[in-house]
Amino acid sequence: MNNNKRIIKALVELGKFLSQFSLKGIQQKDNVLNNDLFFEGFKHQIKLAQEHNGWFTHENILFALEGWSNLLTDSNLNQWLDNYNFNSIEPRKVAIIMAGNIPLVGFHDFISVLVSGHNVLAKQSSNDKHLLPFIAKYLEYADSELKGKIEFTEGKLTDFDTVIATGSNNTARYFEYYFKDKPSIIRKNRNSVAVLTGNETEEQLKALSEDIFRYYGLGCRNVSKLFVPKDYNFEKFFKAMYDWHPIINQTKYANNYDYNKAVYLMSAFDMIENGFLMLKEDENYASPIATIFYENYDSIEQIINKLEADKEHIQCIVSNGFIDNEIKFGGTQKPQLWDYADGVDTIAFLLKNTT
Repeated sequence: MNNNKRIIKALVELGKFLSQFSLKGIQQKDNVLNNDLFFEGFKHQIKLAQEHNGWFTHENILFALEGWSNLLTDSNLNQWLDNYNFNSIEPRKVAIIMAGNIPLVGFHDFISVLVSGHNVLAKQSSNDKHLLPFIAKYLEYADSELKGKIEFTEGKLTDFDTVIATGSNNTARYFEYYFKDKPSIIRKNRNSVAVLTGNETEEQLKALSEDIFRYYGLGCRNVSKLFVPKDYNFEKFFKAMYDWHPIINQTKYANNYDYNKAVYLMSAFDMIENGFLMLKEDENYASPIATIFYENYDSIEQIINKLEADKEHIQCIVSNGFIDNEIKFGGTQKPQLWDYADGVDTIAFLLKNTT
């Protein structure tokens, strides 16, 4: 079995292992590889992740794990990788600098490096440091040849050939300077938007609420801005959001809601709110927690031109029959393996720059 097929097999076993941790609950299954060694330990890592980061609630961690268990199947992995040529790979060490905004946010880069036949040097965010090392250990047990190919560091990155770094616009400038002599993917801030016409069904708007509120809006795939026609009536929108009203009981979210509301009121900004979400007219894309920005448009042509002009700031566009490469309502937090961040093909990059 070649390296690529062997790693795919290990990832499939990982998917079966993660399937025990879902929104329906945590339930141990029979015939899961190395379950006796890892099941209870992973439950403990989930608990540690929750205690360490108040945004990583039990539900959001399980949502992320369930998503990965659904992706890591033999059919999905082969559909993703069949379009690439992995012959004649010279293994290199790829440094991955990971964000920590949502659980396992750097996992796609992690598995991309491994399936490309390279070695991982991972520098995790302090906000998300418990889950991935345990998962990496599981993969080493599922495929013993991965031992020695995965390294985690908390110190300065040294002795690597290529880098994939994710951070803010400010850290990206540092990354671009520091890694100027290395092949690199440098990711900056991006946000997702939804384009509404006023003809959306209640079901579509309820699905949009998942794009807005999942992970408290902290992900780059979360919708942080709406484009709406002039004189749009937000009553239907707010009604569809209501199922998420218990989110205000989460202390960190509530604190952000209260703070941002106070800022808007003291600054005499116009805004609409319903007790757990605020809407503010604003041309920016990155909205604060508990706030969604919105902007009016006059015509379809106008908004399409704006989205094209601002594409470097946008991760996902949620709409219904509006634009090419749009995402259906409710689909932003369920990307496929071939849906690359910022539209940059990570596997193609790794094959081109590390062979």
